[in-house]
Amino acid sequence: QVQLVESGGGLVQPGGSLKLSCEFSGFSFKSDWMYWVRQAPGKEIEWVTVINPKGDTATKESVRGRFSISRDVDKGMLYMEMKNLKVEDTAVYYCSGDERGDVRGHGTQVTVSS
Repeated sequence: QVQLVESGGGLVQPGGSLKLSCEFSGFSFKSDWMYWVRQAPGKEIEWVTVINPKGDTATKESVRGRFSISRDVDKGMLYMEMKNLKVEDTAVYYCSGDERGDVRGHGTQVTVSS
């Protein structure tokens, strides 16, 4: 059974940092690409960053150098560290097994505001 549970969001000032976590089941780091996607108010879901079974990562250009994805294989956890947050990063963030976020959890709200 597929289950994804995101946590770690919150309210942060511009320039601040957050670390999101995702606990999941029904996926495997050995075979599945795992994504973080987000949905800003009034906008479509967009992929943010991805890690493949080999551990290679890719990141959306607008957050490159600020966001980084990582995983703990032993714990079965997916993470995304976000630094130098901007107002435009405000969104609900989801971990997902696909880049469209078709299979995702309930998400965690990140609000960047002064």
